[in-house]
Amino acid sequence: MSRILTLTMNPAVDICATVERIFPAHKLRCQLVRRDAGGGGINVARTVRRLGGDPVAIFPSGGPTGQLLERLVAVEGVSYIPVPIADDTREDFTVDENTTQDQYRFVLPGPLLTQAEERACVEAVDRELGAATILVASGSLPPSVEPRFYGLLAEKARAKGARFVLDSSGPALKAALGSGVHLIKPSLREFEQLAGSDLADGTAQLAAAHQLIARKQCGQVALSLGEEGALLVGEDFAIRATAPRVAAVSTVGAGDSFLGALVWAMAQDRKPQDALRLAVAAGSAALLSRGTGLCDPADVERLANQVEVCEMEAA
Repeated sequence: MSRILTLTMNPAVDICATVERIFPAHKLRCQLVRRDAGGGGINVARTVRRLGGDPVAIFPSGGPTGQLLERLVAVEGVSYIPVPIADDTREDFTVDENTTQDQYRFVLPGPLLTQAEERACVEAVDRELGAATILVASGSLPPSVEPRFYGLLAEKARAKGARFVLDSSGPALKAALGSGVHLIKPSLREFEQLAGSDLADGTAQLAAAHQLIARKQCGQVALSLGEEGALLVGEDFAIRATAPRVAAVSTVGAGDSFLGALVWAMAQDRKPQDALRLAVAAGSAALLSRGTGLCDPADVERLANQVEVCEMEAA
């Protein structure tokens, strides 16, 4: 079985709370407050751990928030390597409005890393890559880190024979393409931004994915489509999965649960159809948890039986 290593360059302590109604210029008394370890790679590692894996999570950590983040990761039983930084780890804040059932998500930009701290993150990954065969880099980059960072990381992974999986967006995603990325996991909005056009249906989405793969920009595309399910496209396969209908409590962490389950299936060398089925089930299961509660393995198993997977045909 392949060993999974994750890197989260911009982790966070995710705070979730509820209020009855949001009004401007009023003190809003919050209830049901919870704090979770957050950031894409950390959430991927949490998901893999819940499904039975033993991943290692690497992330920069600074200040009291960083110390809290480390404790939250440890509580989940995830092995982790914190890279000390001088600036404080960020917090993110999600508010659920009880009256309307609307959800408001406030995402802070993150700390400023020095060049030495950035190098320390890369060195931590480099030391662990010898024992890992899958490296997942997920989430945004801190404001001080150049978009080319993920591309350099992909080259390091390829040099050591590891599959590099990337879940990012915008310039950071674009700059990494062509550097040896095994798989990217954009949302539809992120994929349309990357393609530079609307991708309104499966035919257009499949064509855009095939174009990236044909140009050697990446090896596979896992396109998450929310309640419409997901696509998984490789050089010699293209499949689509429908998502089971669930009563969503929160959308936070659904994409990370999807990717965590997909990577866990990859580590076990499961067939693409089985990997996508598990990933969609995990993403749907995460919708049932408040905050960044992620997926419950029992829900994943139950929902996997409701996911339909079919082959796609190019136009």
